[in-house]
Amino acid sequence: MSNVKAAQVTAFIDGLTHARKAEIVLLRDAILGSRVELTEQIKWNAPSFCSGGDDRVTFRLQPGDRIELIFHRGAKKRTDAFEFTDPTGLIRWLTPDRGVVALEDVAATKRHRAEIITLIEAWIQATHDCP
Repeated sequence: MSNVKAAQVTAFIDGLTHARKAEIVLLRDAILGSRVELTEQIKWNAPSFCSGGDDRVTFRLQPGDRIELIFHRGAKKRTDAFEFTDPTGLIRWLTPDRGVVALEDVAATKRHRAEIITLIEAWIQATHDCP
């Protein structure tokens, strides 16, 4: 992980005023502790996790009463064939290759933490060869 970008994400979170900041920290730590090699940076005014330098999972922190994780293959719309089977059933699909996991409260965040890590690991594997 780039120490500079990690420090920027840490500084961003330290300065964050968000009703669910403790959950954001909890999820960030869990994600960074997963079995996949990830880097992080700020994207869309929120922490984003990258594989091979490409953004793959990004927090959505607005509005400030919720936490969502966006599973994507980058910012640009893609037209190539892509399929992913969500092993957890947590993703609400916006397009075939862009989905959202919404965490409605602290109990859901804690209850689904391990499933989210499983999901991220599967997503990173499935999107490994996608630019």
